[in-house]
Amino acid sequence: MKSVKILFIVFLFVTNSYAQTKIEAKDAIHYITNSIDYPITGTYTFKGTEPVVELNGGGTGFYQLHEQPKRAMNWGIECDDSGAPKFIKGFDSAAYTLWYQYTTKSDSDEDDDMNWTAVEFTIHFNTLKMFIQGERSKDYNEPTGK
Repeated sequence: MKSVKILFIVFLFVTNSYAQTKIEAKDAIHYITNSIDYPITGTYTFKGTEPVVELNGGGTGFYQLHEQPKRAMNWGIECDDSGAPKFIKGFDSAAYTLWYQYTTKSDSDEDDDMNWTAVEFTIHFNTLKMFIQGERSKDYNEPTGK
């Protein structure tokens, strides 16, 4: 009975560690995850103010373009079909692809504005900063065990 409980716990851990969602962008099918080995949820600001991007747990949040209101969206970091995040490791950084899609249509939207959109997401290890599109940032603490 004890070994069944251990197997069940391991199964839950493996299942949650590699959770991914399949999305259809204009160019192809992609997979996204909301979890990587770094604390990516939070508010990313432009020079300490608006426009902001808010990444909440579970793949929801808000994305604000310059001189526009915040809009609700779904988001994820690109991963492979098994849920492992795809990234390019640099000397003191890692570059990921953040995908987002607005959840509501505004009056000024065109059809393309509701598609999944890819933007750059980078982590800079020496400065302990994360960036979205190279301009919106947040500080983070180094995860334990790294």
